[in-house]
Order: sequence, then structure tokens, then C-alpha cells
Amino acid sequence: MRTQVAIIGAGPAGLLLSHLLHLQGIESVVLESRTRDEIESTIRAGVLEQGTMDILNDSGVGARMRAEGALHHGVELAFGGRRHRIDLHELTGKAITVYAQHEVIKDLVAARVAAGGRMLFGVRNVALHGIESDQPSVTFEHQGETARLDADFIAGCDGFHGIARPSMPQAGRQDYQRTYPFGWFGILVESAPSSPELIYARHERGFALVSTRSPTVQRLYFQCDPKDNVDNWSDDRIWAELHARLENHDGWRLNEGRIFQKNIIGMRSFVSTPMQSGRLYLAGDAAHIVPPTGAKGMNLAVSDVRLLAQGIEQFYKQGKQERLATYTQDALKRVWRAEYFSWWMTSMLHTFEDASPFQREVQRAELENVVASRALATALAENYVGAF
Repeated sequence: MRTQVAIIGAGPAGLLLSHLLHLQGIESVVLESRTRDEIESTIRAGVLEQGTMDILNDSGVGARMRAEGALHHGVELAFGGRRHRIDLHELTGKAITVYAQHEVIKDLVAARVAAGGRMLFGVRNVALHGIESDQPSVTFEHQGETARLDADFIAGCDGFHGIARPSMPQAGRQDYQRTYPFGWFGILVESAPSSPELIYARHERGFALVSTRSPTVQRLYFQCDPKDNVDNWSDDRIWAELHARLENHDGWRLNEGRIFQKNIIGMRSFVSTPMQSGRLYLAGDAAHIVPPTGAKGMNLAVSDVRLLAQGIEQFYKQGKQERLATYTQDALKRVWRAEYFSWWMTSMLHTFEDASPFQREVQRAELENVVASRALATALAENYVGAF
């Protein structure tokens, strides 16, 4: 089997890359270890930046996002018993859309199926070969048979735990990592939205976040011990904790409902460089991870594959490799800006067990400065809506 670009991973990065290449007449094959049902039903939150919205719309896969996603023109910061709105649109002229990652995946899979794109699900024992040559290949097992895929390029879009990054040469590699001493306890709730926009709350008991999934489903999070177990949290205990962290002096109350999903996610910042070697290129979570506070994960994946698709297009249509040669450099400019913003939001809004009284007061003062200063609010808004 042969193609122009072999793509490892059918997450947002891999599927969007395949779709963008198709629009330029470039062939690809997507290899994914999970089933189609698994990738389309694994529930993950999604806040789409303006640039991500634009790319999905411009590439013809944004119709359902526009119809079903929740367009937000602001976010709220809650602390000290009060809520403060950051008007994203007024400060930047841009907005965000709350639209779950698995819904984006459904749209992209549908687009690839409609175009006759080749996607192989349930592959096993994937291995990369000859990445430093101009004839790389991928071997794998599919439906009980061993297969080989020859390609001009390999795109590693298979996430933090995939095989693409470990297949990169280790000489000259540099990994940067910070693991945070807390996680997020997330729930999905059947209820009307508690707020028309996201609420990021800092409280002495810990951070909390209010989001919406649909007119009938809320997505809520609160800071927790990453080693905790969801079985330790009854519904009553969860609601008591959320009410304590979120309710304000203005009488606003959180809407309750039936909790139908609970999970705990750890939090880390991670960057691996370079993002390319020979004919292998990494994109999305395969190369970098951000804590979810800044809502940057899927948006960084989209930014990566936009650059990678442009470089591959230049290679085939102009016979040039300038954009591919600078892919790591170009991608990391955006990556490190997002890493900084996600770290800043995380540090400003979460409680740290080892923080001194002085540090806690500085944290409070920082939030007060952000909501009082147009310049600081604009900086937050610019980073939140994204900079492509």
C-alpha cells in the first residue's frame, strides 16, 4: 500500500490534517488504534478559538459547529464572592465556541468518509521505519493481517502516549515538563445551563469551572487531588463542594441535575522538541500538552496541522521545503505562547497547598488587577481567543 502522507492517529490533529491535504489534492491514509465508535464517543470538552472556528468553516466542516455549538463573547472570573466579566469580543473583536472535541471528530470523520478518504481503525503493532530517508514506511496489523504503508511523509498525531514521539531520534531531543500537584474532577450533568458563559472561579477550597455542553447538559469541574477516586465522591458531596466554591454574594446559584459522568484528569505542561526529524513530523498532543485551564489543547493541534499542511502543499506544488524546514520553529512560537498562558491561568486560579499567606494575597491581587485593568483584561482576552 502506498500514499503520499501516512497519518498516525485519528484525533482532531490527524483527521483535520487528512482533510486539509485532501482539499489540496494530496493523498493520505489515517491509521488509528481505536475503533470509529470509540473515537466518536469518547467525551472530551472543547473550547474553540476564533482561528479554529475559521479553519473549520473555511474547510467546509463547520456547519454543525455553527448550528449546535455555543458561541460565547465573554468569560467570567469569579473570586471574593463576586463575578467579573471579561468581554472577549469588545476587547479583541473575536469570540469562542464551546463545541466538544468528539463532535469535531464526528464532523471530520464524516467529511473524510464522504470524500472516500482512507482511514483504518483498530490497527495494532504500529512501527515506523526509515524516517530519516525519503522513503519512510509504516508497518502494522489490521484485521488480523500484517500490512505495510509506504509514504513520502509520516505525521505523528497519535497523542502523548502514542508511538510517534518515541520513534524520533533521541539525540538532540529536549523535553520540558511540569506536573501540577492537583487535578480536575469533572462531571456531566443533565440540567439547564447555570450561566450563559464560562465561569472560572478561584476559592480558598480550590478552583472550579462552569461550562455548558448543550441546552440540557452542563460540564462542571473542581480542583481535586489527582490521586483521588471518583467513588469517594457521592453526588451530594460533589454538589456541596461546587456550591461552596461557586456561589456569590449576588444570589446566583448553580443548577443541579442528574450526574451521568464522573472522571478525574491529571494536569501537566509538556513540550518535546524538535517536532520533526527527517520525514516524521509531530503534531498536537504527540508534541505538547497544556493544562486545560487555558482551553488550548485542541486549538494547538489545529494550529500545528495548519502549518504542516501548508508545508506539505508547498513541497508537492512548488517543489520547495522551506516551510517544512521551519515547521518546528514556526509551531513552537504558538506552542510556547499557549504554554505560558495555560500556566498563568492555572497558577492564578488554583490553590497550592504549599502557598504562603503572602503568595495567596498576591494571587488575589493579580486577579483584581486583571479585572480592573483594561490592558491586563485585553491580554487575557487576546490569549483566550487565540493568535493564529
